[in-house]
Amino acid sequence: MTLRDIGRSVGNAVLQRVGRAASKVQESKPLPVDLLESDDAYLVVFDAPGATGSDVQVRYADGAVHVRIDRFRDFYDGFEMVFPGRGLSLDGTADLPADAMVDAEKATATLTESGTLRVRVPKRGEETDESNAESVEA
Repeated sequence: MTLRDIGRSVGNAVLQRVGRAASKVQESKPLPVDLLESDDAYLVVFDAPGATGSDVQVRYADGAVHVRIDRFRDFYDGFEMVFPGRGLSLDGTADLPADAMVDAEKATATLTESGTLRVRVPKRGEETDESNAESVEA
């Protein structure tokens, strides 16, 4: 083993440790998220780079949209991992306004080619009690 080989081996070991630390930091931070509102729905947009549909779990609980992404690293023939810097298990939460009345059963989630996850949560319409409604003829 030459001095160059030893230097390369030490360098690779350092890069792998730094990369693992970087991925752990990424996993400990919540996913960046935007919350938008229209007259009929809320739109929650999460960053989801490198995710596929089977990697994503979305649920609604306690007035918030919760997302978990468990993505995988692809292996490339002829290449070896030097810096494993991407976190593989990512989480995010978006709290809807406290007074939000939504129909979570009708929510939809779309993963875009640009690496965002869009969760559309429709608002519930004003519900009327038809038994107490008065009929007015014009």
